[in-house]
Amino acid sequence: MSEEIEIKLALPEAARRAFLRHPLLARAQRLPARKLVNVYYDTPDLALRGQGIALRTRRQGRGWLQTVKCAGAVLGGLTLRPEWEQPFAGRFDFSAVDDAGVRDALERHRLAGELAPAFETVFERRGWRLAPSRGSAALILLDRGWIAADGRREALCEVEIELERGDPAQLFDIARALAAELPLRPEIRSKAERGYRLRANAPPSPVKAAPSPLLPAHAPREAFARVAAACLAQFQANALGAGEADAEFIHQMRVALRRLRSALRLFRPLLPEGFEAAVVPPLRELASLLGQARDWDVLAEEILAPACRAFPGDARLAALAVAVDSRRQAARAAVPPALAARPLALALLDLAAGLQRAAAAPGEASLADFAARRLRRLRRKALALAQAARDMEPARLHALRIGVKRLRYAAEFFAPLYRQRGVRDTLAALTALQDSLGALNDLSRAGPLLVQCLDSDPALREAVALTGGWHGPRHAVLQRLTLQGLRRLRKLKPFWKD
Repeated sequence: MSEEIEIKLALPEAARRAFLRHPLLARAQRLPARKLVNVYYDTPDLALRGQGIALRTRRQGRGWLQTVKCAGAVLGGLTLRPEWEQPFAGRFDFSAVDDAGVRDALERHRLAGELAPAFETVFERRGWRLAPSRGSAALILLDRGWIAADGRREALCEVEIELERGDPAQLFDIARALAAELPLRPEIRSKAERGYRLRANAPPSPVKAAPSPLLPAHAPREAFARVAAACLAQFQANALGAGEADAEFIHQMRVALRRLRSALRLFRPLLPEGFEAAVVPPLRELASLLGQARDWDVLAEEILAPACRAFPGDARLAALAVAVDSRRQAARAAVPPALAARPLALALLDLAAGLQRAAAAPGEASLADFAARRLRRLRRKALALAQAARDMEPARLHALRIGVKRLRYAAEFFAPLYRQRGVRDTLAALTALQDSLGALNDLSRAGPLLVQCLDSDPALREAVALTGGWHGPRHAVLQRLTLQGLRRLRKLKPFWKD
């Protein structure tokens, strides 16, 4: 078995010539260009995919190569996965696969005669070998071609930076040097994953936060790397759907960034000096843009739409809905270009590099002790904010919402370390309070947005007044729910003391 360690970067076709002129390639050893034809195999019900196994044959020159890969760790754009390669003579041979579970699964499907072509990739590969430092070597590979499945075809243009020997951290140095001058962005999808999606003819779907990946045995710095990597993976998965009509992609991107920034704040005592300053500003700028788009989505779907349903056929509300939708579409159209911005790509690479270093750092203090200290601090802060917000003043409620959100995210991150009953009770209380505070905040933010749509039109002013009046009773209900949530928050027992 060998371990494939690489960074994958998406390259726009329009930037291909600029990539080929990059000075880094001029200093590298050019390798012969090759045309690679790859056929991926699976069972009719895609059992291998379900088990995290990719089986491929590749034509190289006059011969064929069989490759088995398994799902591995992903940090930003860095992928570490086990693989087994051997010549392919027309029939599958899995004797070289030294992982018994993987080998048994493959043999079972082979003996049952279930393995059949699922999709193929065909591309030209141009390569360069670079020696970043003494004793190290990396390959820079440009793959350009297509993925084909069931009569459908999808273009492929990506850069892989693969470690031959040395420190994986050097891959980020190479990636950053390229991304500083080219519109590259980390690509989390393997060619196999893209092939399966094309075969299913399935558009991307919004991705919610995964359960915390932590274990009690993790050291605090490793815990940070795992938590932040999960947040980053959620963000990158939803970024693939940024141009889709479903507003949930933008919402889940925003959630992922909030969780990521909360993780950075939570683990701040362990982070290298200057790390946050390097990665946070582009994330904050993008979060602000996503927040604007999300505000218009909420206004359209959760504030204005219920009022329109309550007063069907009202021309004033219909005109207001048109004005809101125009601004909503403009806000959403600003998101894809922001995701392609160079500062964001560099920040994501810097973040992934930091996560790789943190994951490899030696162990230190107990994670449980670190978690208890941080949770204790966040709870004290939330209780102080709750005390201040009893008068329901909007600015204080806003501060409380942020404090509750940070405590909730920390509780979710550290949940696997503690008895689940206490964690569930705490998360249920925090989620309910955050929901009522969030709904109050949405109503508060709706007013200024609606004012932007008035355009000196009396009918639109009447529509705004009608919408506000219709939500009046709901506002009162949300205030009562918030007061109940504050009382419940004060009664919660710290689960980290169990």
